[in-house]
Amino acid sequence: MLQAMRNKMHGWPATIVLGLAVLAMSLFGMESYFMSRSDSFVAKVGKHEITQNDYQSRMNQLRQQASAEQGDHFDASIFEKPETKQRVVDALIDQQLLLQANDDWGMRVADQSVRDYISQIPVFQVNNQFDPTSYRAWLASQRKTPETFESEIRSSLSVQLLPDAITGSTIASDAQVDGYLNLLTQRRDLSYFVLPKPAQVDSVASDAQIETYYKAHQADYMNPEQVSVKYIEVNGADLKPDTAPSDEDLKKRYQDEKQRFVQPEQRLVSHILINVPANATPDQQKAALAKAEKIAAGLNQSDFAKVAEQDSEDLGSRRQGGDLGWLEKGVTNAAFDSAMFALQKGEISKPILSPDGYHIIWLRDVRSGESKPFDEVRDQLVKEASAADRDRKYNDIAGKLSDSTYQNPTSLEPAATAMDLPIKSTALFSRKGGEGLLANPKVIAAAFSDDVLVQGNNSGLIDLGNDHSVVIHVDKHVAAAARPLAEVRADVTQKIIDERTVAAEKKLSDEALARLGKGEAMPVVAAAMGAQLKSVNEATRQGTNLPAPLLTQAFLMPHPIAGKSQFAAVDMKDGTYALLAVDKVQDGDLTKIPPEQRDALRQQMAQAYGSEATREMLELLRAKTKIKINNSLM
Repeated sequence: MLQAMRNKMHGWPATIVLGLAVLAMSLFGMESYFMSRSDSFVAKVGKHEITQNDYQSRMNQLRQQASAEQGDHFDASIFEKPETKQRVVDALIDQQLLLQANDDWGMRVADQSVRDYISQIPVFQVNNQFDPTSYRAWLASQRKTPETFESEIRSSLSVQLLPDAITGSTIASDAQVDGYLNLLTQRRDLSYFVLPKPAQVDSVASDAQIETYYKAHQADYMNPEQVSVKYIEVNGADLKPDTAPSDEDLKKRYQDEKQRFVQPEQRLVSHILINVPANATPDQQKAALAKAEKIAAGLNQSDFAKVAEQDSEDLGSRRQGGDLGWLEKGVTNAAFDSAMFALQKGEISKPILSPDGYHIIWLRDVRSGESKPFDEVRDQLVKEASAADRDRKYNDIAGKLSDSTYQNPTSLEPAATAMDLPIKSTALFSRKGGEGLLANPKVIAAAFSDDVLVQGNNSGLIDLGNDHSVVIHVDKHVAAAARPLAEVRADVTQKIIDERTVAAEKKLSDEALARLGKGEAMPVVAAAMGAQLKSVNEATRQGTNLPAPLLTQAFLMPHPIAGKSQFAAVDMKDGTYALLAVDKVQDGDLTKIPPEQRDALRQQMAQAYGSEATREMLELLRAKTKIKINNSLM
């Protein structure tokens, strides 16, 4: 463009114009050659960015959860589908909308709620009580601090604050419950007859008819595509440690990790809590303190449990007389921790202010910390050392196998020779899989992938879980092909006859329905059709012995008008048709509904209404919040 301008312009005007153009490019244009501006978030909700790391973490969490639940039937390809990715992003957006609403409306999760939730997690309990040792061991195994884990729990509980509040304030009225129960227990008087199969159906199919049907339905007569594979596997369960760990190694490990075998000092504690509301006014805080001081005045060990049951506002512990069990440092908040470890055995504290309110703490007993001796934990150390050695060995062999098969992508032979591992083979299998290794969705997906099946390469290392992995290579490939007509001729002929029978049956049912519609009596039509008329009085949706298609259709039909029955032809899904009449409809007898069933239904309806109200609220929040989704990073 600049050259064209130069050709058309001369003198000082050209110099000025060109100078301005060069200046503009130097200020703005050149940057675009060296810097690429692109969004780094998967979605943006208002001012909050949902990062790619947030998205991948959630995807990995869901993928691991699905893998654990489905086992060998887990299909990882589901998580590569656009609709799955969109659902995950939508869920993250909804979560952020709820968190932002919490901030706007001043809603927060109390520290006590977090502790109560953690104390109820089964893995942290011993004899149905929270066990600090189990809690600490689990945190160590996950490499998390109590603060980090509590923050995660707080976040997960925060997402439920609004939905729980909405559901908790939702009421299912008596009229709504009665309306549902009336429908559920409604009674209907029915008449029906099943048409006999037509006797005169042409049971001969010509060669032309057979060939035409075969060509039109060829997809129904295909042998599926099949492959067989060769594979090399590494199974950690088959690996033996090179050498048993020596006592010297075990003792060094014991000394290096001695803190793992130390039981920290623990304190047996009871408390009485007087809540202080979030964002409490000075008057509210003074009232809470006055109440706590009044309770603490004259309080002694003998009546502590009784007073806790009467006055404590910690619903989780008041039923146990305020008992919190054995606690150690770091389990409670800093204010509670400090007061608890400042007490002597048997002492009762003055009211202590924490984020939850005022605590009155009774230190009932003290258990000093102690270390387990080496001899007591030696077997555990041996198992851990052996497992670690086996893991290292597995990771080393699996890593080398992956590298070797990647460097020699068209054959397993070089890797098998270099690593002295056998090459195994499978039978032919289709995309539906087979038994054993061939039932694993990861193996099936890899075998039929473009890189392995079409390009002829080795697969990557396929992780089967539990230190077990394979690399596969396609051995044989049998393409999908139509079965010859001669092989399926009898089946095609039967299909043609079956379709003729169904068509004839449908014609008869239409004729019978037309006669009923014109006013002919149902017994007369049934007799004319050679069918047996049956009646069911006060049929209900449940507990009525009727074929499923009839029962479903019976409760979809409108009420009879002025005593005139309603009629329908019903496909029985077995090649036959039935004619059905609804003669009478009565409401259910609600006096027979037990109170506990009514209460359970009311709760279910409130939950359903609450869920719907939450969905509507999220739609409103979406409508008033600027949301941007970056599909390229999903």
